[in-house]
Amino acid sequence: MWESVVRIGIVLFLCSVLASITYMRKLLTLTGSVSAFGVGVLIGVFGDVVWLILLLFFLLSGFAATKYKFATKEAWGVQEGVKGERKGMNVIAHGLIPSVIAVLAFLSRYFNLPLLPTDITGLIFISAISVAAADTLASEIGILSDKTYSIISGRRVSPGTNGGVSWFGQLWAFFGAAFTSIFGWLILHPFSDTLAAGIWIVWIPILVGFIGCQVDSVLGATLEERGVLNKDTNNLVTIAIGSIVAILLVALVT
Repeated sequence: MWESVVRIGIVLFLCSVLASITYMRKLLTLTGSVSAFGVGVLIGVFGDVVWLILLLFFLLSGFAATKYKFATKEAWGVQEGVKGERKGMNVIAHGLIPSVIAVLAFLSRYFNLPLLPTDITGLIFISAISVAAADTLASEIGILSDKTYSIISGRRVSPGTNGGVSWFGQLWAFFGAAFTSIFGWLILHPFSDTLAAGIWIVWIPILVGFIGCQVDSVLGATLEERGVLNKDTNNLVTIAIGSIVAILLVALVT
């Protein structure tokens, strides 16, 4: 009982600090900070406090990538927001699927529902964050490449074009997926029972993250370009697809 109360208190404190700092530093709008608070609470309470640490790591790396050479992005007209700030829908697009995974993990653990086995929920969560991290780094840093091509036609396109990719961006996509996945395993494995497998299993979120970034680009060049999706719904769909692929891969190898 008291352990749960303390855990919830820690989660509320961390999320409050996160929301306050991101709003005061103009990293998130007011709706963005409120959304970040809500997503953090859901993940920390229903998932695991250690999951929340991985989420905070993703947010910090995303903010850093957004601010990287911001003046150049601003001059090209491809910056995020006005000064790099992200709105509520952007936060929800990246955080909704991880939040759903946390809720499914909670229901599976405490209500014995056959939704997700407890010992793989951490890996699925890492996979979802890996997709978001790969796409964010590829978009925010890869966009600075002077040679961008359509992932569909292979033709040269302007930086920031929907579905535009570059070798530079692909390298950052892989780095984002790999670094996030390895960091996630290192902090979850010792402190959480939601990641029982050995470190060899980390190839799944790395692969899912990198492939998820490619899916985002394909959807960008097709459905987003046609107005069926926007940037936020594209991110949401891509992270959902990545999470499903991760579940299937885990089922195949375990």
